[in-house]
Amino acid sequence: MNRDVRVALFRPDDERLAEGVELLDSLGADPVPDPMLEVRPTGNAPKDGEYVILTSKTGVELAAEAGWDPGDATVCAIGSSTADALREHGYEVDMVPEEYTSAGLVEALEAEVEGVRVEVARSDHGSPVLTDGLADAGADVHETILYRLVRPEGSGESAALAADGDLDAVLFTSSLTVAHFLDAADERGVREEAIAGLNDAVVGAIGPPTRETAESEGIEVDVVPEVADFERLACEAVEAAAPTYRE
Repeated sequence: MNRDVRVALFRPDDERLAEGVELLDSLGADPVPDPMLEVRPTGNAPKDGEYVILTSKTGVELAAEAGWDPGDATVCAIGSSTADALREHGYEVDMVPEEYTSAGLVEALEAEVEGVRVEVARSDHGSPVLTDGLADAGADVHETILYRLVRPEGSGESAALAADGDLDAVLFTSSLTVAHFLDAADERGVREEAIAGLNDAVVGAIGPPTRETAESEGIEVDVVPEVADFERLACEAVEAAAPTYRE
């Protein structure tokens, strides 16, 4: 196995980061864990709606902790990990769009939400594509902020490594991880160098919105898995960075 492939990952410092490190280790890569997101719960729970949309595993966990009861609402999950989390907490999932994005969910719902109250429960950095798209379809949209996402103090080791040309791949799992990575690079005065370093490495983005954010900042994206799944993202990025890593 090739232990020279250094891969940075930016997941929150909880079981997701540990699982990501374990996965990269199993692929023969050298993980560089650099959490770019810290979850700060607001204490809110989803409000009532004929449709209730959850967009993340974190949101589901916080809703469950708050004792959320969906009643007769149609419960929608934006992707498989959110749907799995809902089921693990005893909730029934009525709808998961084929495309695990805000646009995919709007497309799946737009024909049936006119005049209907739709509750969107998520972080403070949710895409307006979802709420605007549902409103354009005639829904009465209400948004509840379940948690805020901030950049942890001390994050940014990966920005320094990228600036020095010491990363082989990075795994961006949201547009906010891109923004916070660049904030950390700015803090260190190495933004241009870090972007140049990324463009000499393999850049993975978990989905089209994350890719678009990265590309808008001059970061060339090499890998976007067909399904927005971290394991797929990691495997494809490591394969691209070191095609012989399985040998």
